[in-house]
Amino acid sequence: MKKKIGKTIGLVAIAIVLIAVLNSAFVIRENQYGIVKEFGKIEKVISEPGLYFKIPMIQEVDTVSKELLLYDIAKSDVITKDKKSMIVDSFVLWRITEPKIFAQTLNSSTVNAEGRIDVAVYNAVKNVISSMTQSDIIAARGQELTDHIMNNATSSIGQYGIEIATVEIKLLDLPEDNKDAVFERMISERQNIAATYTAEGNAEAQVIRNTTDKEAALLVSEADKQAEILKAEGEAEYMRIMSEAYNDESKADFYSFIRSLDALKNSVKGGDKTVILDKDSPLVQIFYQ
Repeated sequence: MKKKIGKTIGLVAIAIVLIAVLNSAFVIRENQYGIVKEFGKIEKVISEPGLYFKIPMIQEVDTVSKELLLYDIAKSDVITKDKKSMIVDSFVLWRITEPKIFAQTLNSSTVNAEGRIDVAVYNAVKNVISSMTQSDIIAARGQELTDHIMNNATSSIGQYGIEIATVEIKLLDLPEDNKDAVFERMISERQNIAATYTAEGNAEAQVIRNTTDKEAALLVSEADKQAEILKAEGEAEYMRIMSEAYNDESKADFYSFIRSLDALKNSVKGGDKTVILDKDSPLVQIFYQ
């Protein structure tokens, strides 16, 4: 009987030890931080995955995510610099960077963190949108506008041990009641700008054409001038050569005879013709010699 009681006590002791070990053991996964608290005070933060142990009844463990988290922000109505209303729908990717601060300021609650993010992003959107006109916002939609909002939002989040990885705008639109009027105004403005550019381009083109025509006229005039000079010089040189060639009487008579033959040749072209020559003509004189 005593043996049996001793055996039972031993089993109970083993069970108690096993329960104590099981209650003290905990696992931290790769996508988690472990926060060990002792009587509510943070004792340590575990960032490496593995099997760990705590003091039962004295220590407790919370876990928070290491992963990139998504928070979808509800649509909001914001007012532009020129007092126009716009609808903004966005989402945020964020993560916990300082788990101890996160636990101390937000009680390790992602819901609390999303509440702070909601306020920070809304204020950032409001500040950016209110500093721009509606036309500027529509023209700047995309990465430029997102960067402005991101810079404004991140400045007030770091104190909670979290960071915003990115703010993305899913929708930046006009209220349905004035969307058509705004688009019509924008189309008209773009048409006016296009017409201005076209007029400026045509004026510039006309200046270029006028300049080119003037330069071309000057070149042609100069070319004509040079041609006339060369022609005059050629004729002068011709006359000089002819003068030297026929500077005596015999050569001069021969030259006159050749010129007379050329003149007669030209006069009888084009069919049957009769030529009447004066007896003093050099052509007639040849027949008297």
